[in-house]
Amino acid sequence: MLSRMKALCLLMVSLFPLVASTRAETEPARPAPAPSAPVYVIPIRGQIEGALLYVIRRGLAEAERQDAAAVVLVMDTPGGTLAAASDIVRAIQAAHRPVHTFVEKDAFSAGAIIALATRKIFMAPGAVIGDALPIMMSPIGGVQEMSEGLEEKAVSAVAALVRSAAQTAGHDPELAEKMVRRELEYKIGDDVISPAGHLLTLTAEEALQLGQDGQPLLSAGTAPDLTAVLEQLSLAGQPLVEMKITSTEKLARLIAGAAPILMIIGFLGIYIELKTPGFGLPGILGAACLALFFWGHHIAGLAGMEDLLILLAGLILILLEIFLIPGFGFAGIFGIALVLVSLVGAMTRATPDGAWLPAWNELQLPVFKTGVALVGTGVGALILGRFLPRSRLFGRLALTTATAAAEGYTASPDTSAMVGQTGVALTPLRPAGAARIDGQHLDVVTSGEFINAGAMVRVVEAHGNRIVVAQAEAKEQQAEGRGLNSA
Repeated sequence: MLSRMKALCLLMVSLFPLVASTRAETEPARPAPAPSAPVYVIPIRGQIEGALLYVIRRGLAEAERQDAAAVVLVMDTPGGTLAAASDIVRAIQAAHRPVHTFVEKDAFSAGAIIALATRKIFMAPGAVIGDALPIMMSPIGGVQEMSEGLEEKAVSAVAALVRSAAQTAGHDPELAEKMVRRELEYKIGDDVISPAGHLLTLTAEEALQLGQDGQPLLSAGTAPDLTAVLEQLSLAGQPLVEMKITSTEKLARLIAGAAPILMIIGFLGIYIELKTPGFGLPGILGAACLALFFWGHHIAGLAGMEDLLILLAGLILILLEIFLIPGFGFAGIFGIALVLVSLVGAMTRATPDGAWLPAWNELQLPVFKTGVALVGTGVGALILGRFLPRSRLFGRLALTTATAAAEGYTASPDTSAMVGQTGVALTPLRPAGAARIDGQHLDVVTSGEFINAGAMVRVVEAHGNRIVVAQAEAKEQQAEGRGLNSA
Protein backbone atom coordinates (compact mmCIF):
# COMPACT_ATOMS: atom_id res chain seq x y z
CA MET A 1 0.00 0.00 0.00
CA LEU A 2 2.78 2.36 0.94
CA SER A 3 4.65 1.65 -2.30
CA ARG A 4 1.52 2.41 -4.33
CA MET A 5 1.13 5.79 -2.61
CA LYS A 6 4.76 6.61 -3.27
CA ALA A 7 4.32 5.75 -6.94
CA LEU A 8 1.20 7.91 -7.16
CA CYS A 9 2.99 10.87 -5.56
CA LEU A 10 5.94 10.47 -7.93
CA LEU A 11 3.53 10.41 -10.87
CA MET A 12 1.80 13.62 -9.73
CA VAL A 13 5.14 15.35 -9.20
CA SER A 14 6.31 14.33 -12.64
CA LEU A 15 3.09 15.55 -14.27
CA PHE A 16 3.04 18.91 -12.46
CA PRO A 17 5.48 20.69 -14.84
CA LEU A 18 3.51 19.43 -17.82
CA VAL A 19 0.25 20.64 -16.33
CA ALA A 20 1.76 23.99 -15.43
CA SER A 21 3.21 24.48 -18.90
CA THR A 22 -0.10 23.48 -20.51
CA ARG A 23 -1.94 25.98 -18.30
CA ALA A 24 0.56 28.71 -19.18
CA GLU A 25 0.05 27.99 -22.85
CA THR A 26 -3.74 28.18 -22.54
CA GLU A 27 -3.76 31.46 -20.57
CA PRO A 28 -3.80 34.47 -22.88
CA ALA A 29 -0.63 36.46 -22.59
CA ARG A 30 -0.71 40.21 -22.87
CA PRO A 31 0.39 40.96 -26.44
CA ALA A 32 3.40 43.18 -26.89
CA PRO A 33 2.71 46.46 -28.68
CA ALA A 34 3.17 46.35 -32.40
CA PRO A 35 6.37 48.01 -33.63
CA SER A 36 4.24 50.57 -35.45
CA ALA A 37 1.95 51.31 -32.49
CA PRO A 38 2.39 55.01 -31.64
CA VAL A 39 2.85 56.59 -28.23
CA TYR A 40 0.71 59.66 -27.74
CA VAL A 41 2.26 62.52 -25.77
CA ILE A 42 -0.10 65.11 -24.24
CA PRO A 43 1.50 68.20 -22.64
CA ILE A 44 -0.05 69.57 -19.44
CA ARG A 45 1.72 72.85 -18.79
CA GLY A 46 0.47 75.93 -16.98
CA GLN A 47 -2.93 76.25 -15.33
CA ILE A 48 -5.34 73.33 -15.53
CA GLU A 49 -8.84 74.50 -16.40
CA GLY A 50 -11.92 73.39 -18.30
CA ALA A 51 -10.56 74.07 -21.78
CA LEU A 52 -7.65 71.63 -21.21
CA LEU A 53 -10.18 68.83 -20.88
CA TYR A 54 -10.98 69.19 -24.58
CA VAL A 55 -7.34 68.61 -25.53
CA ILE A 56 -6.98 65.55 -23.31
CA ARG A 57 -10.24 64.04 -24.55
CA ARG A 58 -9.12 64.56 -28.14
CA GLY A 59 -5.74 62.97 -27.42
CA LEU A 60 -7.25 59.94 -25.68
CA ALA A 61 -9.80 59.46 -28.49
CA GLU A 62 -7.10 59.59 -31.18
CA ALA A 63 -4.93 57.18 -29.19
CA GLU A 64 -7.84 54.75 -29.06
CA ARG A 65 -8.54 55.01 -32.79
CA GLN A 66 -4.87 54.48 -33.68
CA ASP A 67 -4.49 51.55 -31.25
CA ALA A 68 -1.69 53.38 -29.46
CA ALA A 69 0.77 51.52 -27.25
CA ALA A 70 0.38 54.11 -24.47
CA VAL A 71 -0.39 57.71 -23.63
CA VAL A 72 2.12 59.82 -21.68
CA LEU A 73 1.14 63.05 -19.94
CA VAL A 74 4.14 65.40 -19.80
CA MET A 75 3.43 67.60 -16.82
CA ASP A 76 4.66 70.90 -15.41
CA THR A 77 1.80 72.67 -13.66
CA PRO A 78 1.07 74.62 -10.46
CA GLY A 79 -2.48 73.23 -10.42
CA GLY A 80 -5.88 74.46 -11.49
CA THR A 81 -9.61 74.00 -10.98
CA LEU A 82 -11.01 70.99 -9.17
CA ALA A 83 -13.82 70.55 -11.70
CA ALA A 84 -11.35 70.26 -14.58
CA ALA A 85 -9.13 67.83 -12.64
CA SER A 86 -12.12 65.68 -11.76
CA ASP A 87 -13.24 65.47 -15.40
CA ILE A 88 -9.72 64.65 -16.59
CA VAL A 89 -9.43 61.89 -13.97
CA ARG A 90 -12.69 60.35 -15.21
CA ALA A 91 -11.49 60.58 -18.82
CA ILE A 92 -8.24 58.78 -17.91
CA GLN A 93 -10.09 56.07 -15.99
CA ALA A 94 -12.38 55.48 -18.97
CA ALA A 95 -9.47 55.24 -21.44
CA HIS A 96 -8.70 51.84 -22.99
CA ARG A 97 -5.02 52.70 -23.51
CA PRO A 98 -2.50 52.72 -20.62
CA VAL A 99 -1.91 56.30 -19.45
CA HIS A 100 1.31 57.34 -17.66
CA THR A 101 2.72 60.60 -16.32
CA PHE A 102 6.13 62.18 -16.69
CA VAL A 103 6.64 65.05 -14.24
CA GLU A 104 9.14 67.38 -15.88
CA LYS A 105 9.26 69.87 -13.03
CA ASP A 106 6.15 70.39 -10.87
CA ALA A 107 2.89 68.53 -10.38
CA PHE A 108 1.02 70.37 -7.64
CA SER A 109 -2.65 70.44 -6.67
CA ALA A 110 -4.80 69.44 -9.69
CA GLY A 111 -1.65 68.18 -11.44
CA ALA A 112 -0.92 65.75 -8.58
CA ILE A 113 -4.55 64.54 -8.66
CA ILE A 114 -4.34 63.81 -12.40
CA ALA A 115 -0.96 62.08 -12.04
CA LEU A 116 -2.36 59.80 -9.32
CA ALA A 117 -4.99 58.59 -11.80
CA THR A 118 -2.34 57.30 -14.23
CA ARG A 119 -0.74 53.84 -14.05
CA LYS A 120 2.91 54.84 -13.72
CA ILE A 121 4.47 58.12 -12.63
CA PHE A 122 7.99 59.03 -13.73
CA MET A 123 9.81 62.08 -12.46
CA ALA A 124 12.73 64.10 -13.73
CA PRO A 125 15.59 64.85 -11.32
CA GLY A 126 14.53 67.74 -9.10
CA ALA A 127 10.82 67.37 -9.93
CA VAL A 128 8.23 67.69 -7.14
CA ILE A 129 4.72 66.25 -6.75
CA GLY A 130 2.06 66.74 -4.06
CA ASP A 131 0.21 69.45 -2.08
CA ALA A 132 -3.33 68.94 -3.38
CA LEU A 133 -5.09 70.96 -0.68
CA PRO A 134 -8.05 72.81 -2.23
CA ILE A 135 -7.94 76.61 -2.03
CA MET A 136 -10.29 79.42 -3.02
CA MET A 137 -8.87 82.13 -5.24
CA SER A 138 -9.84 85.74 -4.69
CA PRO A 139 -11.26 87.61 -7.72
CA ILE A 140 -8.60 90.28 -7.26
CA GLY A 141 -5.81 87.74 -7.03
CA GLY A 142 -4.33 85.69 -4.22
CA VAL A 143 -5.84 83.08 -1.95
CA GLN A 144 -9.17 83.74 -0.26
CA GLU A 145 -9.78 82.33 3.21
CA MET A 146 -12.58 79.76 3.47
CA SER A 147 -14.88 79.22 6.42
CA GLU A 148 -14.24 76.14 8.55
CA GLY A 149 -17.34 74.34 7.30
CA LEU A 150 -16.66 75.13 3.64
CA GLU A 151 -13.00 74.13 3.94
CA GLU A 152 -13.87 70.77 5.50
CA LYS A 153 -16.42 70.12 2.78
CA ALA A 154 -13.93 70.93 0.04
CA VAL A 155 -11.11 68.92 1.67
CA SER A 156 -13.39 65.91 2.13
CA ALA A 157 -14.43 65.98 -1.54
CA VAL A 158 -10.84 66.24 -2.81
CA ALA A 159 -9.63 63.55 -0.39
CA ALA A 160 -12.27 61.15 -1.72
CA LEU A 161 -11.26 61.99 -5.30
CA VAL A 162 -7.52 61.39 -4.78
CA ARG A 163 -8.11 58.16 -2.82
CA SER A 164 -10.32 56.82 -5.59
CA ALA A 165 -7.91 57.90 -8.33
CA ALA A 166 -4.87 56.42 -6.55
CA GLN A 167 -6.57 53.14 -5.65
CA THR A 168 -7.88 52.62 -9.19
CA ALA A 169 -4.41 53.24 -10.68
CA GLY A 170 -2.62 51.01 -8.16
CA HIS A 171 -1.06 53.72 -5.94
CA ASP A 172 -1.23 53.98 -2.15
CA PRO A 173 -4.53 55.77 -1.29
CA GLU A 174 -3.25 56.76 2.17
CA LEU A 175 -0.25 58.47 0.60
CA ALA A 176 -2.56 60.26 -1.82
CA GLU A 177 -4.84 61.43 0.98
CA LYS A 178 -1.85 62.84 2.88
CA MET A 179 -1.42 65.29 -0.04
CA VAL A 180 -4.82 66.74 0.91
CA ARG A 181 -5.13 66.35 4.70
CA ARG A 182 -2.34 67.95 6.69
CA GLU A 183 -3.62 66.57 10.01
CA LEU A 184 -2.71 63.00 9.00
CA GLU A 185 0.64 61.32 9.60
CA TYR A 186 2.17 59.09 6.98
CA LYS A 187 4.89 56.68 7.99
CA ILE A 188 6.42 53.39 6.89
CA GLY A 189 7.05 51.21 9.88
CA ASP A 190 8.68 53.50 12.42
CA ASP A 191 9.91 55.99 9.79
CA VAL A 192 7.76 59.10 9.53
CA ILE A 193 7.66 60.13 5.87
CA SER A 194 5.37 63.14 6.42
CA PRO A 195 4.49 64.31 9.96
CA ALA A 196 1.08 65.63 10.99
CA GLY A 197 0.63 69.33 10.28
CA HIS A 198 2.33 69.23 6.88
CA LEU A 199 1.00 68.42 3.43
CA LEU A 200 2.85 65.67 1.62
CA THR A 201 5.16 66.71 -1.20
CA LEU A 202 7.72 64.37 -2.69
CA THR A 203 10.84 65.03 -4.69
CA ALA A 204 11.92 62.59 -7.38
CA GLU A 205 14.36 60.96 -4.94
CA GLU A 206 11.80 60.75 -2.11
CA ALA A 207 9.14 59.27 -4.42
CA LEU A 208 11.54 56.35 -5.10
CA GLN A 209 11.76 55.36 -1.43
CA LEU A 210 10.49 51.87 -0.70
CA GLY A 211 6.96 51.73 0.65
CA GLN A 212 5.20 49.29 2.91
CA ASP A 213 4.93 46.61 0.23
CA GLY A 214 8.56 46.89 -0.82
CA GLN A 215 7.64 48.97 -3.86
CA PRO A 216 8.57 52.64 -4.46
CA LEU A 217 6.34 55.14 -2.68
CA LEU A 218 5.01 56.71 -5.87
CA SER A 219 7.54 57.02 -8.68
CA ALA A 220 8.15 54.23 -11.15
CA GLY A 221 11.55 55.68 -11.93
CA THR A 222 13.64 58.81 -12.42
CA ALA A 223 14.16 59.87 -16.02
CA PRO A 224 15.95 62.92 -17.39
CA ASP A 225 13.70 63.15 -20.44
CA LEU A 226 10.86 61.52 -22.31
CA THR A 227 13.18 59.20 -24.21
CA ALA A 228 14.36 57.69 -20.94
CA VAL A 229 10.74 57.30 -19.84
CA LEU A 230 9.91 55.33 -22.99
CA GLU A 231 12.95 53.10 -22.41
CA GLN A 232 11.74 52.27 -18.91
CA LEU A 233 8.29 51.51 -20.35
CA SER A 234 9.88 49.20 -22.97
CA LEU A 235 8.50 51.50 -25.66
CA ALA A 236 11.76 52.85 -27.03
CA GLY A 237 11.65 53.17 -30.79
CA GLN A 238 7.84 53.43 -30.97
CA PRO A 239 6.66 56.35 -33.13
CA LEU A 240 5.71 59.43 -31.11
CA VAL A 241 2.61 61.55 -31.72
CA GLU A 242 2.67 64.78 -29.74
CA MET A 243 -0.72 66.37 -29.22
CA LYS A 244 -0.19 70.04 -29.88
CA ILE A 245 -2.68 72.51 -28.55
CA THR A 246 -4.23 74.13 -31.61
CA SER A 247 -4.65 77.88 -31.99
CA THR A 248 -8.39 77.34 -31.68
CA GLU A 249 -7.95 75.55 -28.35
CA LYS A 250 -5.57 78.26 -27.13
CA LEU A 251 -8.20 80.87 -28.00
CA ALA A 252 -10.83 78.79 -26.23
CA ARG A 253 -8.67 78.69 -23.07
CA LEU A 254 -8.21 82.49 -23.29
CA ILE A 255 -11.95 83.03 -23.74
CA ALA A 256 -12.73 80.79 -20.77
CA GLY A 257 -10.50 82.99 -18.61
CA ALA A 258 -11.94 86.26 -19.95
CA ALA A 259 -15.60 85.21 -19.67
CA PRO A 260 -16.71 88.06 -17.30
CA ILE A 261 -15.15 90.72 -19.59
CA LEU A 262 -16.92 89.34 -22.65
CA MET A 263 -20.23 89.23 -20.80
CA ILE A 264 -19.83 92.83 -19.57
CA ILE A 265 -19.07 94.11 -23.08
CA GLY A 266 -21.98 92.10 -24.48
CA PHE A 267 -24.46 93.43 -21.90
CA LEU A 268 -23.26 97.02 -22.24
CA GLY A 269 -23.57 96.83 -26.02
CA ILE A 270 -27.20 95.75 -25.67
CA TYR A 271 -27.78 98.48 -23.06
CA ILE A 272 -26.47 101.20 -25.39
CA GLU A 273 -28.66 99.92 -28.23
CA LEU A 274 -31.74 100.15 -26.01
CA LYS A 275 -30.83 103.73 -25.14
CA THR A 276 -30.17 104.86 -28.71
CA PRO A 277 -32.30 104.65 -31.85
CA GLY A 278 -31.61 102.09 -34.53
CA PHE A 279 -28.98 99.36 -34.42
CA GLY A 280 -25.32 100.17 -34.81
CA LEU A 281 -21.78 99.44 -33.68
CA PRO A 282 -22.47 98.90 -29.93
CA GLY A 283 -25.08 96.26 -30.70
CA ILE A 284 -22.83 94.51 -33.21
CA LEU A 285 -19.92 94.55 -30.71
CA GLY A 286 -22.14 93.27 -27.89
CA ALA A 287 -23.59 90.46 -30.00
CA ALA A 288 -20.09 89.52 -31.23
CA CYS A 289 -18.77 89.30 -27.64
CA LEU A 290 -21.65 87.08 -26.52
CA ALA A 291 -21.20 84.90 -29.62
CA LEU A 292 -17.45 84.65 -28.91
CA PHE A 293 -18.24 83.74 -25.28
CA PHE A 294 -20.46 80.82 -26.30
CA TRP A 295 -18.14 79.70 -29.10
CA GLY A 296 -15.10 79.60 -26.81
CA HIS A 297 -16.90 77.61 -24.14
CA HIS A 298 -18.28 75.26 -26.78
CA ILE A 299 -14.76 74.55 -28.08
CA ALA A 300 -13.67 74.03 -24.49
CA GLY A 301 -16.24 71.26 -24.22
CA LEU A 302 -18.46 73.17 -21.78
CA ALA A 303 -21.26 74.94 -23.68
CA GLY A 304 -23.71 72.94 -25.74
CA MET A 305 -26.50 73.80 -28.15
CA GLU A 306 -29.00 73.67 -25.29
CA ASP A 307 -27.25 76.64 -23.63
CA LEU A 308 -27.46 78.68 -26.85
CA LEU A 309 -31.14 77.80 -27.31
CA ILE A 310 -31.90 78.85 -23.72
CA LEU A 311 -30.12 82.18 -24.37
CA LEU A 312 -32.12 82.81 -27.57
CA ALA A 313 -35.38 81.97 -25.79
CA GLY A 314 -34.52 84.42 -23.02
CA LEU A 315 -33.63 87.21 -25.46
CA ILE A 316 -36.87 86.67 -27.41
CA LEU A 317 -38.94 86.96 -24.22
CA ILE A 318 -37.12 90.15 -23.24
CA LEU A 319 -37.70 91.69 -26.69
CA LEU A 320 -41.38 90.75 -26.56
CA GLU A 321 -41.64 92.38 -23.16
CA ILE A 322 -39.97 95.58 -24.38
CA PHE A 323 -41.69 96.07 -27.74
CA LEU A 324 -45.05 94.28 -27.57
CA ILE A 325 -46.19 93.79 -24.01
CA PRO A 326 -46.90 96.96 -22.02
CA GLY A 327 -45.20 97.23 -18.65
CA PHE A 328 -42.70 94.69 -17.36
CA GLY A 329 -43.97 91.40 -16.02
CA PHE A 330 -43.60 87.65 -16.26
CA ALA A 331 -42.13 87.48 -19.77
CA GLY A 332 -39.33 89.92 -18.98
CA ILE A 333 -38.45 88.36 -15.62
CA PHE A 334 -38.51 84.84 -17.06
CA GLY A 335 -36.44 85.98 -20.04
CA ILE A 336 -33.75 87.48 -17.79
CA ALA A 337 -33.71 84.27 -15.74
CA LEU A 338 -33.21 82.19 -18.90
CA VAL A 339 -30.32 84.40 -20.03
CA LEU A 340 -28.58 83.99 -16.66
CA VAL A 341 -29.17 80.23 -16.69
CA SER A 342 -27.67 79.97 -20.18
CA LEU A 343 -24.56 81.92 -19.15
CA VAL A 344 -23.97 79.79 -16.06
CA GLY A 345 -24.68 76.61 -18.03
CA ALA A 346 -22.20 77.58 -20.73
CA MET A 347 -19.43 77.72 -18.12
CA THR A 348 -20.43 74.52 -16.36
CA ARG A 349 -19.20 71.10 -17.36
CA ALA A 350 -21.68 68.44 -18.34
CA THR A 351 -21.98 65.94 -15.53
CA PRO A 352 -20.49 62.60 -16.64
CA ASP A 353 -22.74 60.62 -14.27
CA GLY A 354 -25.83 61.74 -16.13
CA ALA A 355 -27.18 63.92 -13.35
CA TRP A 356 -29.53 66.58 -14.62
CA LEU A 357 -28.07 69.30 -12.41
CA PRO A 358 -24.37 69.69 -11.56
CA ALA A 359 -23.20 69.83 -7.96
CA TRP A 360 -22.96 73.18 -6.20
CA ASN A 361 -19.15 73.09 -6.08
CA GLU A 362 -19.16 72.88 -9.89
CA LEU A 363 -21.55 75.85 -10.12
CA GLN A 364 -19.68 78.15 -7.74
CA LEU A 365 -17.16 79.52 -10.21
CA PRO A 366 -19.65 80.01 -13.09
CA VAL A 367 -22.10 81.73 -10.72
CA PHE A 368 -19.30 83.92 -9.39
CA LYS A 369 -18.19 84.93 -12.92
CA THR A 370 -21.79 85.74 -13.88
CA GLY A 371 -22.17 87.82 -10.72
CA VAL A 372 -18.99 89.72 -11.52
CA ALA A 373 -20.32 90.37 -15.03
CA LEU A 374 -23.65 91.68 -13.69
CA VAL A 375 -21.93 93.99 -11.20
CA GLY A 376 -19.55 95.20 -13.90
CA THR A 377 -22.48 95.81 -16.27
CA GLY A 378 -24.31 97.79 -13.59
CA VAL A 379 -21.28 99.98 -12.92
CA GLY A 380 -20.69 100.43 -16.64
CA ALA A 381 -24.33 101.36 -17.22
CA LEU A 382 -24.16 104.01 -14.49
CA ILE A 383 -21.02 105.49 -16.00
CA LEU A 384 -22.45 105.44 -19.52
CA GLY A 385 -25.74 106.90 -18.30
CA ARG A 386 -23.83 109.79 -16.78
CA PHE A 387 -21.33 110.52 -19.53
CA LEU A 388 -22.79 109.03 -22.73
CA PRO A 389 -25.39 111.77 -23.35
CA ARG A 390 -22.58 114.34 -23.27
CA SER A 391 -20.36 112.53 -25.73
CA ARG A 392 -20.01 113.40 -29.41
CA LEU A 393 -20.84 109.84 -30.36
CA PHE A 394 -24.19 109.97 -28.62
CA GLY A 395 -24.92 113.31 -30.21
CA ARG A 396 -24.47 111.77 -33.64
CA LEU A 397 -26.65 108.80 -32.75
CA ALA A 398 -29.56 110.51 -31.05
CA LEU A 399 -31.51 113.76 -31.32
CA THR A 400 -30.72 115.83 -28.27
CA THR A 401 -32.54 119.08 -29.12
CA ALA A 402 -36.14 119.49 -28.04
CA THR A 403 -38.94 121.27 -29.91
CA ALA A 404 -41.99 122.66 -28.10
CA ALA A 405 -45.61 122.36 -29.17
CA ALA A 406 -46.01 126.11 -28.68
CA GLU A 407 -43.50 126.56 -31.49
CA GLY A 408 -45.63 124.49 -33.79
CA TYR A 409 -43.84 121.20 -33.36
CA THR A 410 -45.62 118.02 -32.23
CA ALA A 411 -44.28 114.54 -32.13
CA SER A 412 -47.72 112.92 -32.36
CA PRO A 413 -51.37 113.98 -32.55
CA ASP A 414 -53.40 114.70 -29.41
CA THR A 415 -55.71 111.72 -28.96
CA SER A 416 -56.71 112.26 -25.32
CA ALA A 417 -60.28 113.10 -26.41
CA MET A 418 -60.76 109.50 -27.58
CA VAL A 419 -60.81 108.14 -24.01
CA GLY A 420 -64.21 106.53 -23.40
CA GLN A 421 -65.05 106.07 -27.10
CA THR A 422 -66.02 102.60 -28.32
CA GLY A 423 -65.23 100.71 -31.48
CA VAL A 424 -64.70 97.24 -32.88
CA ALA A 425 -61.54 95.11 -33.03
CA LEU A 426 -60.57 94.49 -36.65
CA THR A 427 -57.89 91.92 -35.77
CA PRO A 428 -57.22 89.75 -32.72
CA LEU A 429 -55.61 91.91 -30.01
CA ARG A 430 -52.83 89.76 -28.50
CA PRO A 431 -52.23 92.32 -27.09
CA ALA A 432 -51.52 94.57 -30.12
CA GLY A 433 -53.67 94.82 -33.21
CA ALA A 434 -56.02 97.10 -35.14
CA ALA A 435 -59.45 98.53 -34.33
CA ARG A 436 -62.00 100.89 -35.92
CA ILE A 437 -62.88 103.75 -33.56
CA ASP A 438 -64.93 106.78 -34.57
CA GLY A 439 -64.61 105.73 -38.19
CA GLN A 440 -60.80 105.62 -38.01
CA HIS A 441 -58.55 102.59 -38.59
CA LEU A 442 -56.13 102.72 -35.61
CA ASP A 443 -53.30 100.65 -34.16
CA VAL A 444 -54.23 99.79 -30.58
CA VAL A 445 -52.95 97.69 -27.69
CA THR A 446 -54.58 96.15 -24.61
CA SER A 447 -53.24 96.10 -21.04
CA GLY A 448 -52.44 92.43 -21.40
CA GLU A 449 -55.80 90.81 -22.12
CA PHE A 450 -56.53 89.00 -25.38
CA ILE A 451 -59.53 90.24 -27.38
CA ASN A 452 -60.94 88.42 -30.40
CA ALA A 453 -61.55 90.10 -33.73
CA GLY A 454 -65.07 91.57 -34.01
CA ALA A 455 -65.39 92.26 -30.29
CA MET A 456 -66.45 95.68 -29.04
CA VAL A 457 -63.67 97.69 -27.39
CA ARG A 458 -63.49 100.88 -25.37
CA VAL A 459 -60.56 103.36 -25.23
CA VAL A 460 -59.17 103.52 -21.66
CA GLU A 461 -55.93 105.43 -22.34
CA ALA A 462 -54.72 107.62 -25.17
CA HIS A 463 -51.30 109.26 -25.33
CA GLY A 464 -50.40 110.35 -28.83
CA ASN A 465 -50.08 107.27 -30.98
CA ARG A 466 -50.41 104.91 -28.04
CA ILE A 467 -54.08 103.96 -27.68
CA VAL A 468 -54.95 101.41 -25.00
CA VAL A 469 -58.30 99.62 -25.24
CA ALA A 470 -60.28 97.14 -23.18
CA GLN A 471 -63.21 94.93 -24.06
CA ALA A 472 -66.47 96.85 -23.78
CA GLU A 473 -69.02 95.81 -21.20
CA ALA A 474 -72.31 94.24 -22.26
CA LYS A 475 -74.37 97.43 -21.85
CA GLU A 476 -71.87 99.38 -23.95
CA GLN A 477 -72.06 96.75 -26.66
CA GLN A 478 -75.87 96.94 -26.63
CA ALA A 479 -75.78 100.72 -26.87
CA GLU A 480 -73.31 100.54 -29.74
CA GLY A 481 -75.54 97.98 -31.44
CA ARG A 482 -78.62 100.23 -31.13
CA GLY A 483 -76.62 103.13 -32.53
CA LEU A 484 -75.60 101.06 -35.54
CA ASN A 485 -79.19 99.88 -36.11
CA SER A 486 -80.64 103.41 -35.93
CA ALA A 487 -78.06 104.62 -38.38
